[in-house]
Parts: sequence; structure tokens; C-alpha cells
Amino acid sequence: MKFTNEDVQQILQLLDATKYDDLLLETERFKLTLRRNRDSGNWTEETQVLSEPNIVKASTGTPVAVNAGAMATADSAKPGDSRKAGWLDVRAHLPGTFYRSPKPGAPPFVEIGSHVEEETVVGIIETMKLMNAIHARTRGEIVEICFENAQFTERDAVLMRIKPGSE
Repeated sequence: MKFTNEDVQQILQLLDATKYDDLLLETERFKLTLRRNRDSGNWTEETQVLSEPNIVKASTGTPVAVNAGAMATADSAKPGDSRKAGWLDVRAHLPGTFYRSPKPGAPPFVEIGSHVEEETVVGIIETMKLMNAIHARTRGEIVEICFENAQFTERDAVLMRIKPGSE
């Protein structure tokens, strides 16, 4: 099932006509959360694409679980660049403006050296006035941030890299 822009607009119009401030829609494929800002009356959106992990062989030959939103960089690392072997890419799941913090002036979600869990929000992509949370999708340490705050990103662009670990 695919939602068109008209479907989303119709859902938002229906929500505007209700007294409710939150909507949670969850299917096997995705989780959608809409929240009304009580001050402005505008809606914000958080989406998670849910899928089964893909198993990718790391350079050590050990299987590594990687979700669809994160791709292994072991294969893309340059030969001889052992520090990148096994790092995982956090990729943009849609085009838009990448934000490193939840609002202007707020500290970034993560910095280089930050420890993250699978559900840690590491950034936001704004597309068509909707905010889409980007999750780490793996446990580890942020080792590289590839985009600056408020920079436009294409779908599948590498936003940051994580060195997997279980700290």
C-alpha cells in the first residue's frame, strides 16, 4: 500500500477536525507517528521503516546484521584502509534536508564518538514539511558524520558511519 500526497493531506485534514493530538499507525512495513504541536497547531511526523535485517559478511568473515536503512561499508572501504573495515553506513531513506539537531539552537542528536543503540535518533530529514527521524539501526559508536546541518541530501546518501560494538 502506497500513500500519495493527497492521502496524507486528507489524513491531516481529518486529524485537524478532531480533538486528538496524537496518531500512531503501525503496520508490518512501517510505523507512523503524528503529533500536533499544541502551540502552533501544526503536525509533526516520525516514520520508521520496519524490515527484517539483511545479513552482510564483514571483512573478518563474521556475519553482521544490518537493517535495510544501514548498509555495510566493509565492501566499499578502500583496500588497505583497515580502520573502515566493518563500519556501517547510516543512509538517507528519502531525499530532503538533513538536520543534526531537533530544532535550531539545540545540541546535535549525536557527535563523533557518541555511543548509539538501534533506536537512537541520529538525525532528521525534512521532506515536504514532514520531519522523518533517522535511527542508528545498530549498536556502536559514531565515527564519521558526512553531512552538515541543514544540508540537502539525496535518497541513499551516506549521512554518517558507525563502528559496530556492544558497549
